[in-house]
Amino acid sequence: MSTVKLLSPSCSTGKFGKVECRQSVTSPSPAVENLGFSKLRATNVVRSYRSPGSLVLCHDRAKFNSRKPITAKEYTSAFLIDDRARNRKCSRNLFKPIKAKNDSEPSCTDNSKSFRKMSNIGNSTNILWHECPVQNRDRQQLLQQKGCVIWLTGLSGSGKSTIACALSQSLHSKGKLTYILDGDNIRHGLNRDLSFRAEDRSENIRRIGEVAKLFADAGVICITSLISPYQKDRDACRALLPEGSFIEVFIDVPLHVCEARDPKGLYKLARAGKIKGFTGIDDPYEPPLGCEIVLQQKGSDCKSPKDMADIVISYLEKSGHLKA
Repeated sequence: MSTVKLLSPSCSTGKFGKVECRQSVTSPSPAVENLGFSKLRATNVVRSYRSPGSLVLCHDRAKFNSRKPITAKEYTSAFLIDDRARNRKCSRNLFKPIKAKNDSEPSCTDNSKSFRKMSNIGNSTNILWHECPVQNRDRQQLLQQKGCVIWLTGLSGSGKSTIACALSQSLHSKGKLTYILDGDNIRHGLNRDLSFRAEDRSENIRRIGEVAKLFADAGVICITSLISPYQKDRDACRALLPEGSFIEVFIDVPLHVCEARDPKGLYKLARAGKIKGFTGIDDPYEPPLGCEIVLQQKGSDCKSPKDMADIVISYLEKSGHLKA
């Protein structure tokens, strides 16, 4: 390892118009640490000079004062010199300047220009959107599909979760990547802090809409299974995605059919007054206006979950979502 030599006040002027001083030391000084030489073993310069050598630190002549000690900040550059070559008068060709970076100098990671792009969104201030070279189209090309959100909405007991699973299974068999955001499942984790009051139900949908947007941007076919009773909340989720990427599917099953099924026993509890604000009983459900797909189950016309899933898949094929 090369020795480190610091400059002393009695040294001469170097070829670059700076005062050069040398003093042998056995461990890195503050000046050496300041110039980033504590890890010189890993640099190309040290690998190039395996013979004993000296590291010469320099500072600006204008700042030199022989009456005061030289601080680490006053050193601005350094040279690595082969000691054995010095006596052969060829040191001029054997040292390589190492320029120290001033804190005020811009670097390759300087984000000073980014301050103009800072945003304030809601309660979040001074935030910056960071772009990545891998974009949505790259992920779609990798997966050979176009990310989108298939939003299944309908009354409790209409079969949303069953259809979502059938749809995911059918797409999976075709080699397509899907993920289901089920209303009850999400309330086990992300939205467990929300109640079923109107304002919390809106927040529940907003959060799921944002998560679904991320899945779609990742190139995944995201299937949501939610009552989502309010038109304005569904419209807000649609507005998060590009045109054609939000596919609203209305599971149109009459209330009396859903109530007869009552797979969770919730309608019975709502009728008994033990659950307040239950959709379809004492809280409204607003059917979609202008949705992409309507899946109906009325009277004797009762399609299987797989048949309904095939209707959605047919739409995805025609709209080009199953290819990059």
